[in-house]
Amino acid sequence: MLQPKRVKYRKVQKAKGNMKGISQRGHRLSNGMFGIKALDQDLLTSRQIEAARVAATRYMKRQGSLWIKIFPDKPITKKPLEVRMGKGKGAPEYFVAVVKPGRIMFEVGGVSIEIAKEALRLAAQKLPVRTKFVVANDFDNA
Repeated sequence: MLQPKRVKYRKVQKAKGNMKGISQRGHRLSNGMFGIKALDQDLLTSRQIEAARVAATRYMKRQGSLWIKIFPDKPITKKPLEVRMGKGKGAPEYFVAVVKPGRIMFEVGGVSIEIAKEALRLAAQKLPVRTKFVVANDFDNA
């Protein structure tokens, strides 16, 4: 599962306010010819990203390349069950990636458009955001 090797701060504030607006970076295809773009904002856990990766690579059967363009670097904390209020913030439980509308999450290259479309559709089913299949501008369907 994806998670940072080191972090500057062990715990961060949740602050859903920083999820407003559209994605300022990572909104264009950079590696592959095809990708899926987020249409909603949400926090994607490392488990969800891994499940989407497995679904796409299984369908592609080791042909082509898959790039994951998001990384879970925000720790989410949780207090243990049946613990009274107070006594500080809970321990980090898992990591999430902040995804805004317009963000390219996965890219695929080296396969036909049919295989890419189906692989990314299967990956998108594992994610909690609505997505859109995007194709690079310089792709010619010959």
